Amino acid sequence: MRHGKKFNHLGRTAAHRKAMLANMACSLIEHKRINTTLAKAKALKQFVEPLITKSKAENNQTADKGQHNRRVVFQNLRNKYAVTELFGPVAEKIGDRPGGYTRIIKLGNRLGDNADMAMIELVDFNELYQAGGAKKSKNTRRSRRGGAKKKEEVVAPVAADDSEE
Repeated sequence: MRHGKKFNHLGRTAAHRKAMLANMACSLIEHKRINTTLAKAKALKQFVEPLITKSKAENNQTADKGQHNRRVVFQNLRNKYAVTELFGPVAEKIGDRPGGYTRIIKLGNRLGDNADMAMIELVDFNELYQAGGAKKSKNTRRSRRGGAKKKEEVVAPVAADDSEE
């Protein structure tokens, strides 16, 4: 029985599940978004968010604690390039965020087996959804006095009166 066991085993052995989640987490960190099934995306979210928190905490702690966090993350990911990326640009970008580093967007069903598909992405790396993003405002100035006259109003009418005579 599975009383009190809250995480999804995904129909795999423990070693296969850990290896799959580590590979998916490395891909997510490298590409900033991946497409997968909804169940795997939810399992990946639980797997990767504590690792991102550890990478963020390195900047606020001593060198010994930072090195320890790096080793703990490497123990889970087993990819030094992903760890470097996580502790570099990713940690800088999510430094002020208190949590919720990933977003899951449902994509519909897969054509072959009708599985629920989803896209999981790192929140701060999607410019479309950023609330305080770089919105360019128009530099138009409106005056109550009207301002300068337009060129069309300044041009005198052509001799239309001559044709009537």
